[in-house]
Amino acid sequence: MLTAIKPRRFLIVRLSAIGDCVHTLPLLNALRTNYPSSFIAWAVEGAAGKILDGHGGLDEIIRLPRHFFSIPGIVWGLTNTLRRRSFDVAIDAQGLLKSALVALLSGAPCRIGFAYPDGRELSTWLNNRLVQARAVHVVEQTLELLQPLGIKNPAAVFHLPENRPAREGMRRYLADQDLAAGFAVINPGAGWPNKLWPPERFAGVARHLAEVHCLPSLVVWAGEAEKSWAGTIVTRSAGSAIQAPPTTLPELAALCRAAQLFVSSDTGPLHIAAAVGTPCVGLFGPKPAERNGAYGPSNINVQKMIIPATTRPRSAGKECMLAIEVDDVCEACDQILASTTSVRKKTA
Repeated sequence: MLTAIKPRRFLIVRLSAIGDCVHTLPLLNALRTNYPSSFIAWAVEGAAGKILDGHGGLDEIIRLPRHFFSIPGIVWGLTNTLRRRSFDVAIDAQGLLKSALVALLSGAPCRIGFAYPDGRELSTWLNNRLVQARAVHVVEQTLELLQPLGIKNPAAVFHLPENRPAREGMRRYLADQDLAAGFAVINPGAGWPNKLWPPERFAGVARHLAEVHCLPSLVVWAGEAEKSWAGTIVTRSAGSAIQAPPTTLPELAALCRAAQLFVSSDTGPLHIAAAVGTPCVGLFGPKPAERNGAYGPSNINVQKMIIPATTRPRSAGKECMLAIEVDDVCEACDQILASTTSVRKKTA
């Protein structure tokens, strides 16, 4: 526990990706709860910073372009920016060389990070307060980084910011599409090719949701490849699904808040949906669901095959995702919808 200093200025370093930044939000909220008058900044890279916009627990977002360490001028400017803020503590929630370097450049005398194996590359050499992660899920592992500050077992609270224009725009869109009465969201995309589930199987889930639960599906996407997959799902859904318009991250979060169910493989939108409280069915292949699954008791993470411990997740084949059948996902959807319907009846 830190006793030599009384920290008042904190830097969180979680540069990417979207889902990982979502998983780090409980650390921010626990830090703000325990240090309500402190200055808290977050260094973030690329599009992931959009999920932090408007967060009440943050005093500043320090935005960095992707691959910023390859541009000396940006590194020099970053160093000056960080040093002017006189941080007491930097928390490296990523555990990589580049994130530990940002913490080091900040000049913070206390740099908290993960011990090996969660602290990778040279991060364990650059951070000077190492925490051995013992929890199973990455959300709870990240919260363990607060232990040197005397914060133990805090609740995992996300408080994902809500964007009012995005909320109103999506409300109008849902009304125009006759979806205001209820719908599911299907997200076919994923960051790695071996995390993808075939679009025709997602279409089978959409047909099931319509036939059994009278629940239409809205298929969200980002980029041309996902747009094509979304089109395939809609075409093969027999009228059970419609394709969403292009959405920003705040608009996607607004759709998630309005949905009854979110079905997706392991990717940022899944974790956004879980963070705003939408019941999720997560489909997992190369990464372990117990560590990376949609967080919270209202969610079901489906995983039918575990890769060998000697196989690198990015190098794994597609067999893990292909082992998940349509019936497996439909059964998980049924279980969630039966539970949420029961809750609605009790509170009606």
